[in-house]
Amino acid sequence: MPLQQLVEYFNDRFGQEHHSSFRPILLEDGLVSGLFGSIRIKSNFLALRHTLKPEVISGYGAQISVSTYDPLLLHAQQLDSLFHDADAYNGNFESIVNFDRLARTVHMLNYLPISHLEQTLFLDVDPRHILGIQKDHGAYFEDVLTRCGLQTSNVAIVTGVNKNYAKYYEQLITGLDNYRSRGYRIALRLNDIVKEHYTLDFIEKVAPNYVSISTRSLEDYAHGDLLDQTLAELRTRVSTIEGQIILQQIYEKRFDQLARQHGIDFVEGAYYRVRDVIASKAQGPGKKVSYA
Repeated sequence: MPLQQLVEYFNDRFGQEHHSSFRPILLEDGLVSGLFGSIRIKSNFLALRHTLKPEVISGYGAQISVSTYDPLLLHAQQLDSLFHDADAYNGNFESIVNFDRLARTVHMLNYLPISHLEQTLFLDVDPRHILGIQKDHGAYFEDVLTRCGLQTSNVAIVTGVNKNYAKYYEQLITGLDNYRSRGYRIALRLNDIVKEHYTLDFIEKVAPNYVSISTRSLEDYAHGDLLDQTLAELRTRVSTIEGQIILQQIYEKRFDQLARQHGIDFVEGAYYRVRDVIASKAQGPGKKVSYA
């Protein structure tokens, strides 16, 4: 189905669900964005690469790019409908669940032109979204995927592990199991390389396909031996559940070397994007650019 038709379909769907004639999804110059109040949501895709072969892209992480949107830019008919449906709009759209759904729909539509069946799209889902849905987690978005011609196996649901949610871990496990039962892959994002027993237990109980960490969480480890030990412990823990580790926000060579040294499966960051630019300029007979 052409992208414009998909945009119209999802606008109709949002309107029916929220009893509003306001159409929050826009298509301009081939790019899709979403309106949430005065916020405009766009997509930014980060390439996830094989650590030992960074030129091979295994998937993309979707990030929200947010900007303000001037209501005066709306067409007159849209503006009239927004004010006419103000009560319904404010009552229904101002929620984590609806924001997450709108953002993921925008990401999915923008992902279609670059999608490949062998690659995975990583989509963030707020833990509050998971806790806010009582059952059938992933059913709504499964219909979005089907409409776009993709399958749940093409998508990894990413949620953050935060000690503030420790007392809700059982509910989160149930919700993530619901996603998994529909074929989604599961990814846990660690805000820190934590050693609290409840977080490590949570990782083992969820048994995610991926565990993601950021170089920002490594910068506090000034002592090399401590960092090596911590990463080795994480590698062992994730290996027991047959999961894979992603190291993100790599901006310099030392983190690339660290990923290789500790058997990190996938990497992402500006370091590789810069190397891509260098590689594109160096194309030609006998020229080769190494990521290592």
